[in-house]
Amino acid sequence: MADQDKIDRIKRELDKVPTEPGVYLWKDKTGQVIYVGKAKQLRARMRQYVNFQDDRAKIPLLVDQIDTFEYIVVNNEYESLVLEKNLINQYAPFFNADFKDDKSYPFIAVTESDTFPAIKFTREKHKKGTSYFGPYTDSRAARNLIDITRKVVPLCSARCPDWRQMTRAIVKKGYDAYAAQPHKQCFDCHVGIGPGACSGAISPEAYKDNVEKVKRFLRGNHREFVDELTSDMQDAAANLEFERAARLKGRIDLIGKLADKQHAVVSGDMNADVIGFYREETIAGVHVLMVREGRVINGNEFVLNKGKDVPDTDLVHNFMLRYYDATTSIPRQVICATLPEDAASMEEWLTKKLDNKYGARVRIVEPERGEKHDLLEMAQVNARHTLMRYKVRTNYEDKRINEALLQLESALALDAPPLRIECFDISTLHGAYTVASMVVFTDGKPDKSQYRRFKIRADLDEANDFVSMQEVLGRRYAPERMADQRFGRKPDLLILDGGKPQLSAAMEQLGEMGVDIPMAGLAKRDEELFVPWQEAGPVVLPSGSASLYLVKHVRDESHRFAITFHRELRQKGMTASILDEVEGIGPKRKKALIKHFKSFKRLREASLADIVDAHVVPEAVARDVYAVLAQYNELRTNSEDDATGDSDGR
Repeated sequence: MADQDKIDRIKRELDKVPTEPGVYLWKDKTGQVIYVGKAKQLRARMRQYVNFQDDRAKIPLLVDQIDTFEYIVVNNEYESLVLEKNLINQYAPFFNADFKDDKSYPFIAVTESDTFPAIKFTREKHKKGTSYFGPYTDSRAARNLIDITRKVVPLCSARCPDWRQMTRAIVKKGYDAYAAQPHKQCFDCHVGIGPGACSGAISPEAYKDNVEKVKRFLRGNHREFVDELTSDMQDAAANLEFERAARLKGRIDLIGKLADKQHAVVSGDMNADVIGFYREETIAGVHVLMVREGRVINGNEFVLNKGKDVPDTDLVHNFMLRYYDATTSIPRQVICATLPEDAASMEEWLTKKLDNKYGARVRIVEPERGEKHDLLEMAQVNARHTLMRYKVRTNYEDKRINEALLQLESALALDAPPLRIECFDISTLHGAYTVASMVVFTDGKPDKSQYRRFKIRADLDEANDFVSMQEVLGRRYAPERMADQRFGRKPDLLILDGGKPQLSAAMEQLGEMGVDIPMAGLAKRDEELFVPWQEAGPVVLPSGSASLYLVKHVRDESHRFAITFHRELRQKGMTASILDEVEGIGPKRKKALIKHFKSFKRLREASLADIVDAHVVPEAVARDVYAVLAQYNELRTNSEDDATGDSDGR
């Protein structure tokens, strides 16, 4: 029976899995994929395993070995079916088949600096004189591709002892001295996956042709090999070389089987990398779909250590530099949601790396519709889940919050980490419908049960956030409120949106009340914190720090909560009075109009003909109703951007 602590952990992680169609991969504690399945609704289907709602006999044994999981979101059930088939055929998990997932993202390398370059599987740092292909999602897939490649185009393997001995001899004595002596063929040459370089069966020049073919094959250009091999097979058959023709036919079949394992997603002959980003705080998830000849041949995910503080153009630029510097598998197109700032230079760099003999150029595109846009959306969805899985796996949010609270304790000279933070914001429209919000963060997270809203009672002819702030603080920290358990305990830190002026108003108000609370005023422009004990200047939290993001999150939440309440009151006030301005409209006719159109919103959106044809009011009154509603709609549109929660009444 599976360990209950492990099951409980997996259940918590499953809470973050989306309710969308896709494919899921269960993994054991070594990281090896032991089962691949598809689902119309990922979260519900995966929960059936750990809740033992699936009555298949293998489920208890499977769950006993499960330690982690991954999933890929797709657009519909058909795509999940095709992708499940591809993953099972390609990776062969144990409970479907066998597969090992290796998060180190291995590469396939060709040692071009050698006289007879060899192909190898590697995780090494990129070395000069070696071409790298990948990265690949798992080591088994990379090794399988090496085997297939050598069967299609014979090439020496770096694991072959005869090749290593030959390479050492050539380095020491030179190729001519090595070739002058007789040598036996290696085992790989006997079975047809080695070209016989060790025995002199192939010249360095002819061997280089094989190397170029291997490089094109690893880049995903398979169709040209089918045409070339088919032509050679037909020539061999015409010359009665049936054994050679059979070998060529086997190579063609291998390429066909490889294509069957890859998911066809586009109608054309697309050769592209589709890069999806999802950003959050100082980290970003990236998912790259490698599309070659209209098929997704690989999908890789990365987590970058830069998030919201870095512009999209810089993030795309930095990732592309790092990613394409690590691989020689360059596509004809790079599809992304945001072009790098230096797109033209990036295209030129990639074109040089592509080094196409026909002069093909690499284009970086930003699609707005069509198949490319659909692929980009799929990559972005999977980038979001890449980041989500990383955060769950590393317990990122809790670590980040703890770090933020400790940083605030130090930066603001608090006696202890601020486990309860309260923040106030004012929202008004030139003194009308003035409201205040109070949001509460407990242990660094929003505590919405403690949120409070206040209608400002002061008679204001214009926006006066200082008076409004003093009123709301006086009401919140009055003795009866402090004793009211519904308002919670006294905060460890009070944050005021508006900087030093709001801080001064709060200090005056709380000083008169005899309430001692550590407080800070947050200036919006430079994200600076003004504190009572430092006259020299504000406290500046480091850019990108956990503490700065927490403070901004608190401020943004209070701002959102205040604006929502303000707009709600303004809408109710304007709705209640607007029809009363129409001569000939009394309570009965107003009620009849609302009843006919089902809601005030539908009445407001109705045309003059709709109101007249309703026959609820006389035509002349209907025209007046329409005119007043048109003025109301115009006023509402113009005032949407006027109401904010800042001290200047924006």
